[in-house]
Amino acid sequence: MDLQPIRHLILEDLKAVDTLISQRLDSKILLVNQLSQHIIGGGGKRIRPILVLLSARALGYEGIHHLTLAAVVEFIHTATLLHDDVVDDSHLRRGHETANAIWGNEASVLVGDYLFSRSFQLMTEVNSLKVMKILADASNTIAKGEVLQLVNCHDPHTTEARYMEVITAKTAKLFSAATQLGAVLCESDPSVETAMILYGQHLGIAFQLIDDALDYDGSAQALGKNIGDDLAEGKPTLPLIYAQQQGTPSQKKLIETAILEGGIDNLESIQEIIASTGAIQYTYQRAKEEAEFALKQLQSIPHNAFYDALVSLAEFVIQRHY
Repeated sequence: MDLQPIRHLILEDLKAVDTLISQRLDSKILLVNQLSQHIIGGGGKRIRPILVLLSARALGYEGIHHLTLAAVVEFIHTATLLHDDVVDDSHLRRGHETANAIWGNEASVLVGDYLFSRSFQLMTEVNSLKVMKILADASNTIAKGEVLQLVNCHDPHTTEARYMEVITAKTAKLFSAATQLGAVLCESDPSVETAMILYGQHLGIAFQLIDDALDYDGSAQALGKNIGDDLAEGKPTLPLIYAQQQGTPSQKKLIETAILEGGIDNLESIQEIIASTGAIQYTYQRAKEEAEFALKQLQSIPHNAFYDALVSLAEFVIQRHY
């Protein structure tokens, strides 16, 4: 399953968003242009702006502010990617060298800041305090989630609950903001707005769960990043947490050491432990549960082609291999 049928449904909106992004990224500073275009134009699924567009259209929106907010959401996401790659010392994203690998950490951090500030300039054009509050709160929550993840790094005692707190903040919050924005633009009833928030939140959790499973169960070519990156950074994601809980004493010790020290020297052994304990299946099952809960939230919205696309998007999230 791929995103093409979903993208085709909102193709004109996506083209308009791409044009807007290109226009608003334009700067007199060459480095800003080069670095921004490198990561914005480097591919990616664009799920977050797609969520803004689909949510607005599903609820009957006929204006143009959904285009602006889709661009805003993509700017915020891109800024976090720039900062994440510096923090994680990543050198590969979407099959290409990361911006920090090419231009250095200083440039990546500063251009990430530039994109954050540009996103807030752009969102003011919608002229809605509620929209600004949603996006400001989302940005703050994402930052908190990144700090929580940093605290959990190299901590072999991280629990599943702590892990879920991290991914709910750092990933799911922008998903839920994206779907909430569609409801706000349509001035939907509070019950519908709440349903869209929950749909986005649980879809985002499912998305991150699959991401973390693929880090041990995918291929570098499909993912566009190196397998075992999470292990190299000492990140205790759900596959590791579950495998440590279910493994033998010697397996638990090996995982604990890997989390404490980071690195991928024992990646193959760790993958074997993850496979033998059923950790990948458990992570996929948790993702499926989150996606199913997300889909239940859509019962209160109109059934149309955009509704169908939101359903298909949830199916894509849990079935994807990249």
